[in-house]
Amino acid sequence: MSTRASLDKDPVEVAAMFDGVARRYDRMNTMMTGGLDRRWRRATLAMLGLRPGERVLDLAAGTAVSTVELARSGAWCVAADFSLGMLQAGAERDVPKVAGDAMRLPFHDDVFDAVTISFGLRNVKDTAAGLSEMLRVTRPGGRIVVCEMSTPVVARKLYFEYIMRALPALASRFSSNTDAYAYLAESIRAWPNQKDLRTIMVGAGWRAVTYRNLAGGIVALHHGVKPVH
Repeated sequence: MSTRASLDKDPVEVAAMFDGVARRYDRMNTMMTGGLDRRWRRATLAMLGLRPGERVLDLAAGTAVSTVELARSGAWCVAADFSLGMLQAGAERDVPKVAGDAMRLPFHDDVFDAVTISFGLRNVKDTAAGLSEMLRVTRPGGRIVVCEMSTPVVARKLYFEYIMRALPALASRFSSNTDAYAYLAESIRAWPNQKDLRTIMVGAGWRAVTYRNLAGGIVALHHGVKPVH
């Protein structure tokens, strides 16, 4: 039986949905993006500017593909996700893994030099609360990079019509849970644009927030810094 979350984004429902697609999740990501997911991970790493020895939280890390790439910088990186199925699907990847909800992170204050979340903030029930939790666990002067689907700068209507049809159609052929990808398409269409997400990040306490469009704004990277008091 397939599991489908609603746009209310109940954490239990969303986690169960990702548990159900975990086995084929990485393959589907690469197929849906035409391999651009790898390029976007490299862009996220570059924007983070990690240094050896830094402590990094990779939130909504899924199967820890992104965490492994971050760790190649020499930083100490931990993968966190609220889907046990996703973490288990990446069990062979040799990085620390922690089960945790973005709105109640199981870490002390001010422990990470950097925090990043790729294609996961959109699935958090309360975006501002999640960003505030990320701020809490980041040291003063530390930084955040959010990599997330966003709003194209051109052909927006055509793009959103495309994803509403293409993602479920692709999932019907290759995924064990077509409904999960219908949710994915709907969550992308409902997500704030680049400027609105910047405003939410500033409201959550992040400062010097900037963004950079990738693939014409289909994806955007947002960078912010925790104030030094």
